[in-house]
Amino acid sequence: MKTLAALKKDLEFNKGLASLIEVLKNIAVAQYKILEHKIKTFERLPHTIESFFEIIDAAKADHPFLNTTSKAQAVVAVTSDSGMLGGLNMQVVHAALGELEKIPGKLVVIGERGKVYARETKVPFVAFGGIKDEERHAQAVQLRNYLVETIVKEGIGHCKVIYPRPVTFTVQKVETITFLPFIPPVKPILTEEQFADMIVESDIGDVIGYLVYLWMAQKLYEIFGLSRLAEFAARFVHLEESGQKLKEIDNKTKLEYFRVRHELVDRNMRELFAARLLFAGKH
Repeated sequence: MKTLAALKKDLEFNKGLASLIEVLKNIAVAQYKILEHKIKTFERLPHTIESFFEIIDAAKADHPFLNTTSKAQAVVAVTSDSGMLGGLNMQVVHAALGELEKIPGKLVVIGERGKVYARETKVPFVAFGGIKDEERHAQAVQLRNYLVETIVKEGIGHCKVIYPRPVTFTVQKVETITFLPFIPPVKPILTEEQFADMIVESDIGDVIGYLVYLWMAQKLYEIFGLSRLAEFAARFVHLEESGQKLKEIDNKTKLEYFRVRHELVDRNMRELFAARLLFAGKH
């Protein structure tokens, strides 16, 4: 049984830890709101890329990004550098490994936590550093260039990216995006006659290949941003759960503190009463 002094020390520690958790929760909320605003202001590029597919008949194009006979696959798992995410990083890695069980291939891991989990599974992987808000675009371009080079060099026909997506501020979902084979985001709006009248200087396949090249960087940039949002949201949820558990522990500690204090007071009173009776008996 703990002493009264030890229990009082535990209560003081719980109070300080609860205050720290509240501060970390507020930081996570602020980071989420700031990044959410930045993501919503970057929407012109995907709309511009989509507009090209409205005037290009991708079904008639011949390009390895669209049509492939290769069964090799590259799977990208986007995780964080930090913990306190309630197992979200582990879910991403497990989902990536599940995709590789369907179609064997190369595993690419983003973030330190993903590297830790991947090492534990003994599965070979290529690692990239975790996402940094101020470097997201450069990191997206770097990963896009690596994937395109690897896809061309190794004849990879399938490519998927798995990442945590914030459904709401308190709910996160592990989502899988298929990069290759590429499926045009919109259907063409031109008729067969209008396609025939178009003058196209470059090969349609090359045009689509370049559009996919641009789309991959933009999509990775978007995914990196959503992953960071999910990270802040998951951290808040994990801290909220930790705060509730701490409150339960603190309540139990308070009950034990008052019980020990009551027993101590009661014992002192009995000893004092016994001493008075003894003193009265001698006189």
